[in-house]
Amino acid sequence: MKKIVFPLLAILFFTFLNCKDDTPQNHFSETVKVALRDAANTLLLTNSDSTSLILPVKKLNDNKYEIAFQNKLSITPDSLVTAISHSLKTANLPKQYIVEVINCNKDEVFYSFQIKGTKESDIVPCLSRHLPTDCYTIQVLFFEKTPWLTNKIYPILLILLISIFIFGFFFIKKRKPKTTIEEAIPFSKIGDYKFYKGQNKLIKEAIEIKLSAKECELISILSANQNQIVKRDTLVKEIWEDHGVFVDRSLDTFISKLRKKFKDDPSINIVNIHGVGYKLEVN
Repeated sequence: MKKIVFPLLAILFFTFLNCKDDTPQNHFSETVKVALRDAANTLLLTNSDSTSLILPVKKLNDNKYEIAFQNKLSITPDSLVTAISHSLKTANLPKQYIVEVINCNKDEVFYSFQIKGTKESDIVPCLSRHLPTDCYTIQVLFFEKTPWLTNKIYPILLILLISIFIFGFFFIKKRKPKTTIEEAIPFSKIGDYKFYKGQNKLIKEAIEIKLSAKECELISILSANQNQIVKRDTLVKEIWEDHGVFVDRSLDTFISKLRKKFKDDPSINIVNIHGVGYKLEVN
């Protein structure tokens, strides 16, 4: 998983830092001037003026721009709001700004409105009060430059990053082995079997095999000496001598029972070494 995720994250990170496009963030000033010129053209057309010039759009500071006209014009507030809003939205420019209409001769604000991005917060007064024909400039102040999320490349990168993290989370969670109660308890391995001495049982895959106390003691000694001969006298002494009555055939009987319990694993064999003892062979 690490071999896949980390290289992808590295590629996305450097792509995020170095990618360049033609969106407003990289050419904010130029884009604003084009958008405002488009809005000014719309205003002149509403004045039935298709010939007079729109003077160069001035950048007053980082976030403030001014439109000026060659000839006098009248301004209808609703037409101004519509023209500015449409042009800025089309150019993918910030959605929060203030517009002021300034009389050239008196240097006073004759009309203004504020857009914050929602109808509830926008302040657009006096839409029906027309401004008489005169010399006007229009200034637009943006609250901030285009947020990086307005550029198409960045949301795509963000989605990719989130997708990788989600994929990685579920992949690792899926691959992470679950710790069962049996795995938390110490056991010894005998071929394909797990021997839990303290629990008196054998487990092979999902199959649990119960052991008697004597069987458990016998397996414990034999498994501790895998592939080695354990003398018969040693087994009798450890298991029976101090714990009860021993019948001569008892050991052989228990060995036979253990062979049956290990029958599903051909790599395990309990061999009778005649006259000596037994050996637990595990290949």
